[in-house]
Amino acid sequence: MNTHFPTLENPTRRNLQRLFLLRSVMIAFMLAATLALYYLHIPLPKIPIALAVGGMLLLNLMTLLRLQKFSNVTDHELLLQLLGDLLGLTVLFYFTGGYSNPLVWMYLLPLTIAAAALKREYTWLLAAIAVICYSTLVFYYVPLSHLHMHYLAGKSLDIHLVGMWLGFVVSAGIIAFFVTRIGQSLRDYDQILAAVREKSLESERALSLGTLAASAAHELGTPLATMAVISKELARDLSSQPEQLQQLAIIRTQIDRCKEILSSITRNAGESRADAGHGLPLSQFLQDAIQRWRDTRPATELVVNFSGGTSNPLIFTDRTLSQAIQNLLDNAADASPERVLFDANWNENTLQMYIRDFGNGLSDEVKTQLGKPFFSSKNGNGMGLGVYLTQLIIAKLGGTLTLTNHDEGGVLTAITLPLHQLRIAH
Repeated sequence: MNTHFPTLENPTRRNLQRLFLLRSVMIAFMLAATLALYYLHIPLPKIPIALAVGGMLLLNLMTLLRLQKFSNVTDHELLLQLLGDLLGLTVLFYFTGGYSNPLVWMYLLPLTIAAAALKREYTWLLAAIAVICYSTLVFYYVPLSHLHMHYLAGKSLDIHLVGMWLGFVVSAGIIAFFVTRIGQSLRDYDQILAAVREKSLESERALSLGTLAASAAHELGTPLATMAVISKELARDLSSQPEQLQQLAIIRTQIDRCKEILSSITRNAGESRADAGHGLPLSQFLQDAIQRWRDTRPATELVVNFSGGTSNPLIFTDRTLSQAIQNLLDNAADASPERVLFDANWNENTLQMYIRDFGNGLSDEVKTQLGKPFFSSKNGNGMGLGVYLTQLIIAKLGGTLTLTNHDEGGVLTAITLPLHQLRIAH
């Protein structure tokens, strides 16, 4: 169960990046069209074209510097960028034939970006400005001479129609490329927000469980103390019956474990690492956690295998991690009380643990529900919190938890943990 979430990037900034690329394509296309018209000996006003194209180049340079130095981009800034594009295009079209310019379709590109990336009010504002600019160019413009019929390789060529055809091809490709990416960006952003909301709900559930656990710890303190006193009195009464004393010792061990668990619940969350006052080698930490579990489940054979080579990093004695391991071992022992396998291997950076039981495995229904709070696969004999709390602990330490059916039967539980959060700096 991987709880890693993607970084929440500003979608408007990503759209500004794509606008930068789109404007670069527009500028390149305008320069290519200008060179083609010069090649066909069609006179063009050099200074106005240079000012319009140069202004868009300057705007693109400012955009590039803006993207490199700052991360936050607002819708208002993107609106101003698109207005700058409309202004540059209007100046260019005014001096190159107005509404008859075959490149006039470029007005649609800023509008397409606005429709995909901006809120409705900004989009309609840009649309109104574009319509006003286009309508003005119907009446006021500098006409181009000899724009229509030319001869190339002995064949007549209508430059205007060729320009319109080429404009359609380029605009179709640009819209398909950029707008689909903008749409994907917005969908990704929605998915990230959904993941963040789910994470927030999960945190609220964990907080509620923590409050409930603290309340239960307070209420259970008195009955546990009473049970401890009675067990001591029974030990004196049964001093001549060794078999009963052995069973009573198991009960007292369980009582002591309950009291220890309740004490750890009532501690402040930030004090867990300071309890021991020092760290332990990783192998010793795992051995202690396993031994604590063996004391409570003596009837189950636990086969342990460590493989760490010469590496044995010093880590904090994190009690929550120890409890997570014991929770998983409890689940495995419940599924196969006779025998459970525990394998651990590590290096300087990563710890991997595998717990295998020999039970009936996970059904399809259990697979879909496992890890949700209060869902238990033990037919009413469990609270449904073991795996849920364990995955919270593993996720807090930056690790992953997966439970799958083993090929030879039973369940294989795999834990992968980065050691940098547990390691003690030397």
